[in-house]
Amino acid sequence: MAHSQSDYLEVRYTKDKGRGVFARKAISKGTVIERVPLIIVTWDKIMDSELGHYAYCWTKKKAALAMGYGSLYNHSFHPNAYYEDVGRQTKVFTAYQDIQPGDEVTINYNGDPEDTTNELGFDVLD
Repeated sequence: MAHSQSDYLEVRYTKDKGRGVFARKAISKGTVIERVPLIIVTWDKIMDSELGHYAYCWTKKKAALAMGYGSLYNHSFHPNAYYEDVGRQTKVFTAYQDIQPGDEVTINYNGDPEDTTNELGFDVLD
């Protein structure tokens, strides 16, 4: 079953990566896809739980859980979207290139869409 909270996006299961965020309709480069609040927690509270797989590094001791679909975007070294931290505990996801309906919306977990260093702690599929 697909979940949707946005005209642009829905969450579906992927064969290789589990859940992922997909475009429901065309998204033009530069379009803000989603703006989400963050919940900041300490790593020691979530590291050994399922939540640890969905958290962004905030500081050495703290992690950020992004609301909305923010913690469900899968990683790619060839992403079609990127995120920025803006304001107080908020992430904004923006189309890095045009995204077609049905395409998975991916981000580079390194933050910079063009950073291809693999110090992510897991094997990258693309």
